[in-house]
Amino acid sequence: MSLFTRWFGPRVRLPKDMSEALAAWRRLPPPDLDRPLADLRWVVVDTESSGLDPHQDRLLSIGACAIDHCKLHLDEVFAVSLRQHYPSAEDNILVHGITGSAQLTGEEPATALLGFLQFLRNDIPVAFHAAFDATLLAHAMRMHLGAKLRRVWFDAEWILAALFPDAAGTRRSLDDWLRRFGISGYTRHDALSDAFATAELLLIAIEQAGLQGARSARDLQRLCAAHRALVRLRRTRSP
Repeated sequence: MSLFTRWFGPRVRLPKDMSEALAAWRRLPPPDLDRPLADLRWVVVDTESSGLDPHQDRLLSIGACAIDHCKLHLDEVFAVSLRQHYPSAEDNILVHGITGSAQLTGEEPATALLGFLQFLRNDIPVAFHAAFDATLLAHAMRMHLGAKLRRVWFDAEWILAALFPDAAGTRRSLDDWLRRFGISGYTRHDALSDAFATAELLLIAIEQAGLQGARSARDLQRLCAAHRALVRLRRTRSP
C-alpha cells in the first residue's frame, strides 16, 4: 500500500451519474443547529461491522430511519448490506446474523454509500455510541467514494445521560436504556432494528429536552458538552 493510499485513501473513479449525485450532495448546506427541535429532521443510524475496531474492520450493513418534526416515520427508512470480497468470521456472523452468502451478494459499496448520503440529505445524523458508526462510515466512504462525511454527529447515549443523569450511572448500553423506558420488541444487532430502537429513545429525549429548556439542536449539543465535562471532572477527582 502506498503512502498516498494510506493517508488519503485510494483514488476513486466513479461513473458520471454517481459522481454528479455525490457532487450534488456535497453542495447541500450543513444542518442548521439553531432551528427549533420540533422542526428538525434527524437521521438515526446504526451499522453492523466485521469486528469491534471501526478503524480496521469492514462496514457490513447500514440501517437508518428518520424522525421529522418529532415523528418517527416508519415508511422513511434506509437499509442496505454492502457486498464484501470475503465474509467475516463465524463468531462475528453469530452476532449480527448477516450470513456469508448475504455478505458476498450485497449491494456494491459505492452505490450503497451514495444511497445512504441521499437518505441523510443535509440533516442531523444521530447514533448510539456515535463515534463507532461515524468512524466506520467515514472510512468506508473514503475507500469507496473518495468522500468525507463532514457532519456533526449526535450521540444518543450522551443525550440520554445528560437529560436523565440519575439513570445514567447504571444505564450505559442500548439495552440498558431500552429497559429503563420499557421499550421492547426489537431484534438486536440488526442495523435497521437498532436504528428504530434508538429513534424511540431519541423521541423520549427530545420531549425531555424541551421540558428542560432546550429549544434547538445547539442547546442539546451544549447540554451534552456540559454533561461530558462534568463526567470528566468527576473522573479526575475520583481516587
